[in-house]
Amino acid sequence: MKLSFKKYILFLMAIIAINSYSNPLERFTKGNTHEKIKTGADNFEKYLPLLKDKKVSIVTNQTGILTNKMHLVDFLIEKQIAIQTIFAPEHGFRGTADAGEHVVDVKDSKTGLPIVSLYGENRKPKPEQLKGIEIMIFDLQDVGARFYTYISTLHYVMEACAENNIPLIILDRPNPNGGIVDGPILEKEYTSFVGMHPIPILHGMTIGEYAQMINGEKWLKNAAQCQLTVIPCINYNHSIDYSLPVKPSPNLPNDQSINLYASLCLFEGTNVSVGRGTEKQFQIFGSPFLPKNDFSFTPKPNFGAKEPLYNSQICYGEDLTTHKKVNRLELQWLIRSYKMTTDKTKFFNAFFTKLAGTKQLQQQIENGESENKIRKSWKKGLKDFKTKRAKYLIY
Repeated sequence: MKLSFKKYILFLMAIIAINSYSNPLERFTKGNTHEKIKTGADNFEKYLPLLKDKKVSIVTNQTGILTNKMHLVDFLIEKQIAIQTIFAPEHGFRGTADAGEHVVDVKDSKTGLPIVSLYGENRKPKPEQLKGIEIMIFDLQDVGARFYTYISTLHYVMEACAENNIPLIILDRPNPNGGIVDGPILEKEYTSFVGMHPIPILHGMTIGEYAQMINGEKWLKNAAQCQLTVIPCINYNHSIDYSLPVKPSPNLPNDQSINLYASLCLFEGTNVSVGRGTEKQFQIFGSPFLPKNDFSFTPKPNFGAKEPLYNSQICYGEDLTTHKKVNRLELQWLIRSYKMTTDKTKFFNAFFTKLAGTKQLQQQIENGESENKIRKSWKKGLKDFKTKRAKYLIY
């Protein structure tokens, strides 16, 4: 059968396109980097030999899964690793507790293993809880924001391991906001569980890199250092967009909320709701004290908030569910809401300074400074932090 000249050219172009891929599988994965990435948990050839014949404890929650969706605890039990205890951060082992909700110690219904909460009064594993433990594993999915408490839990676990001479293995995971370093640097006098170290709001590090910084900068009590091993991710770097396979906590339901989280979380130190009690948490904001407009929502108790702010009250604000991805700490919504609030004396509360890590940001907004001017005030702090950060980067 003879081909017309036009069809012949199209046929040649198709052959060239097919042969341009060195690996046929790449035709289906190119541009979808998430499928190629292996987390530290998936890089099990590196850590299973370290756990053999050891009594092991693990800090994890619902985010501690492998690519095949199998939970790390179940995987390790299958591999006959002697897990003694599960330590759970804020939101609990299954990740269902509200922000700030007290989580009681229980047993895992599936494995019968004891679960010890590391939130509330017991933020740091006690010596008696570590008795007989020969190695500790840490596997939590962080989102790259200073006030997301998993890195505070990391600090206390590292401290406990250092004090009790227990080696710590970090199973690293990508940071979904890993390409962003932005915001004011935390000042020491405002240290709290939502900000423990002199870093910006968006630190741009994986939890493994961050652990190396805690150790290297000697931020643990008495400048202690723990015996640390980081099992790295494979095929990951900080410029890659990473979509989390599971919600890291009840009120971060999707990629959009995770991307906007750092910017909108500052509202938690104001009289503005970030959508807790809706299904659009950290994608909308509003309050009964903002001007009425075309967008409103009414918070109701749900899986992520048993007692949401402004329960059953109509809130007016903005819907950011379709907003383009942000690549910095955005202040525009915070500044605009402050300006539109009639009684400005009731806008900020004491929690705002803890979240910001400095009193300066509130003062700048109250003084009417532009976002551009505020951002310039961060410049030196961010430059110094990036220099320090570079020493600990793995990717």
